[in-house]
Amino acid sequence: MTMSFTERAAAEIRNHLVARGGGQGIRVVVETSECSGLAYRLEYVDAGEDGDLVFDSHGEKIFVDPKSLVWLAGTVIDFLEIGDDSGFAFINPNVTSQCGCGDSFYV
Repeated sequence: MTMSFTERAAAEIRNHLVARGGGQGIRVVVETSECSGLAYRLEYVDAGEDGDLVFDSHGEKIFVDPKSLVWLAGTVIDFLEIGDDSGFAFINPNVTSQCGCGDSFYV
């Protein structure tokens, strides 16, 4: 079970870490969302936690707790710029549907 970045997403993570003055990578957490599904949360990692699984992709690290990895196995994180909007996109092979607003997903 792995996770990875596209080159574009890894470059964006690198830029964010440099702008904030450092860090080891990002943590991806899956949590219950207000839309009655699951949602992704990203946070900076300055120090790993016990039990973390760490994936190195294009020179950047993704930290995941084992509980979240169940929902994230095989996910690729991309960074998209569409018009004036930009953000991370999750290509998750485990997702069976998404809510109407796109903020949560179901497996």
